[in-house]
Amino acid sequence: MCWTHRPSASRLEDVNRIALAAFAPLVWGSTYVVTTELLPPGHPLFAGLLRALPAGLIAIALTRSLPKGAWWAKAAALGVLNIGLFFPFLFLAAERLPGGVAATLGAAQPLVVALLAVGVLKERPSAWRLAWGVVGVVGVGLVVLGPAAGFDLIGVAAGLGGAATMALGVTLTKKWGRPDDASPTAFAGWQLAAGGLFLVPVTFLVEGAPPAIGLGAALGYLWLGGIGGLLAYVLWFRAITTLPVTSVSMLGLLSPMMAAVLGVVVLGQTLDAVQLAGFALALTAIVASQRQPKHDLAVLVGLPRRREAVAAVERLG
Repeated sequence: MCWTHRPSASRLEDVNRIALAAFAPLVWGSTYVVTTELLPPGHPLFAGLLRALPAGLIAIALTRSLPKGAWWAKAAALGVLNIGLFFPFLFLAAERLPGGVAATLGAAQPLVVALLAVGVLKERPSAWRLAWGVVGVVGVGLVVLGPAAGFDLIGVAAGLGGAATMALGVTLTKKWGRPDDASPTAFAGWQLAAGGLFLVPVTFLVEGAPPAIGLGAALGYLWLGGIGGLLAYVLWFRAITTLPVTSVSMLGLLSPMMAAVLGVVVLGQTLDAVQLAGFALALTAIVASQRQPKHDLAVLVGLPRRREAVAAVERLG
């Protein structure tokens, strides 16, 4: 996305879309606090199931819209990638690794998206966004990695698998777009329902019977499913289909940053000078990645330029 020489109204529209898209990872950043303070321990997959399936079914009931034709398979694939597989990878990484390590591995998602955008979407590579993606990972690492950080092979594989799974889901969502007759709410509902249905057998095979749900847990599940599920995913999938996919994926870095902020505000944690520097670095990367310079090095040296030059010479000949 290049904002150079564009009408101010178009710029304002882009800013509004980015702000709405940012709502989703900001809300997802509350998951850790909600899970640790309100939900029964030992049932992370059940939390993911309640976050996805009820929200998806409600969205389908409200819109009275179901996929048609090839979209049954596409919606199922997107739901499994974005939600059904992503949640187990996410929770497995959280269980096997310190939270900071898991968050840093998840922050690699924008880099995977940037690479997939070249191969799947046939976009020209952007050195600008790749560079800021690396800066973002470093910034998040400074915020959330502590001296006690450890590495477990299975946990690292799960963290990278989660980043890769959702990156592929985000990229395919951009590639396939959204059917003209489906609203953003319906589109999100299809994926939430598909991912939730995938999680049903996985959850009960791994965790067994559901836990007892008190008032606090009920409020937590309601927040995760209603705000963190239905509303957040409607805005997230809408952003993917209307904004550059690499820009949207960078907004995902807001999630671990919000988790760190809530840790300070709600749990009484503190941020030292290094963490504050990392916070500023990650925020700078997010903002900078939303812009595309007029002359990107990777574009200037790319094949499209050379093909244009060859075509010009052939016309002269």
